[in-house]
Amino acid sequence: MKNQLKTILALAMLISAVSVTAAHADSSSAYKKPTKASPAPKFYGSPTSSISSGVIIPEGASYLYTSGTVPPLLNKDGKTVYERYGDTKTQGIGILKEIEKQLKEQGLTMKDVVYLRVYLTPDAAKNGAFDYTGWFDAYAKFFNTKENPVKPARSTVGVASLVNADWLIEIEAVAVYPGKDKKK
Repeated sequence: MKNQLKTILALAMLISAVSVTAAHADSSSAYKKPTKASPAPKFYGSPTSSISSGVIIPEGASYLYTSGTVPPLLNKDGKTVYERYGDTKTQGIGILKEIEKQLKEQGLTMKDVVYLRVYLTPDAAKNGAFDYTGWFDAYAKFFNTKENPVKPARSTVGVASLVNADWLIEIEAVAVYPGKDKKK
């Protein structure tokens, strides 16, 4: 079982490396912003849920995919994970702020995010449990709020580990450039 897990993880890393290489192969178009506006994405699902069940993206829309974004270092001399990077909520907030910066650099905002994929690791300080509540609390500061009513579709996955043992969370985001009928 342990060897199978190692094989699966190695294969996933290889596929990720090939994907990143392919994405950067055509660097001439890597940072071009779309020139033609398309209709806005349509979110659907339960109005009482904090996330959308799905998102319909109009034909011709341009996307921005972020790589897995990890938490910022808070204190390099910290003695514990929490002192160095914070708990899951703190790490989640730090990551979402970083994603917000990445989006801004490309002419987007958190209102343009249509999908999030989140990886959580067990938190030793919580008896090895996944801190889903910490992540949900971080998410609630950025989405489904008065300032940003967008509720992206989302997957949250518990994983054995991330590249750095101090990281409790990693987030990927997909944003769609706003359409002509979408107001910021």
